[in-house]
Amino acid sequence: MARGTQHRKRRPRANARPAAAVAAPAKAHRQKPPQWQEQLFFSRLRNHAKWIYVFLAICFAATFALLGVGSGSSGISSALQNFFNSNSSSGPSISNLEHKVNQHPQNAADWRDLATAYEQKHRTADAITALARYTALRPKDAGALQELAAQYSSQASDLATQAQNAQAAAQVADPSSAFAPPSSSPLGQVFNSPTGLQSPISQALSSNASTSATSLIQQYSQAASSAEGVYKKIAALTPNDASAQVQLGQAAQAARDTAVAVAAYKKFLRLAPSDPLAPQVRQVLKQLVPAKK
Repeated sequence: MARGTQHRKRRPRANARPAAAVAAPAKAHRQKPPQWQEQLFFSRLRNHAKWIYVFLAICFAATFALLGVGSGSSGISSALQNFFNSNSSSGPSISNLEHKVNQHPQNAADWRDLATAYEQKHRTADAITALARYTALRPKDAGALQELAAQYSSQASDLATQAQNAQAAAQVADPSSAFAPPSSSPLGQVFNSPTGLQSPISQALSSNASTSATSLIQQYSQAASSAEGVYKKIAALTPNDASAQVQLGQAAQAARDTAVAVAAYKKFLRLAPSDPLAPQVRQVLKQLVPAKK
């Protein structure tokens, strides 16, 4: 009985699991990649320098942002393209064009190109000279006459501003002149005398500023008159153009040629009585031609 009992104790149970199955499997060791794979560039980066991937990704994103890819902006690539395009399409230089017109003064196209080059450089006086030579050779080119008139008007506007600044400078140089007594009074005669109460320094500065203002006013009048003369030519070339008449009226008004301004404004109203500018033109005519009592 004792041996049978021991034999039964050694017999494995039906639901018993093998010891090897119950035990937890040992942690598998990471297999080292083969030697040939270690020699590959990107594998070496992945295994030994992963931070380089992060650096490359940042550089890639920064490049996209800098060049404006995907944002609708052309970025630096567009700027470079515009730079090279502007250099390639700049055309002949002003010095070359000046040489050409000196060699061939009767070539109207060269004068036209030179005028355009001057306009691009904002050299108004030189552009006026070139356009005047061109329109003398091509007197029926209404477009060039419009440009010439616009350049004269721009010049007149600049001169008017300079004249106002010169007058203001004269006032600053001698502010006491604003409070001077009447010249007919005894004190006024002493004040206006060179040996009177005025400061010699302020008097000299004021005199220089006044002289400059006077010269600028004369130049303004000349530029305004020149603009009026060009607009007269345009109106003669296009007698039924209402806009030409209103431009002539404005130029004549700036040149203080009231008779020409009134005639041009009246013709404008006859040509375009329902034009949006018509009410303003009628108001100006009332100021230029006061109603008779």
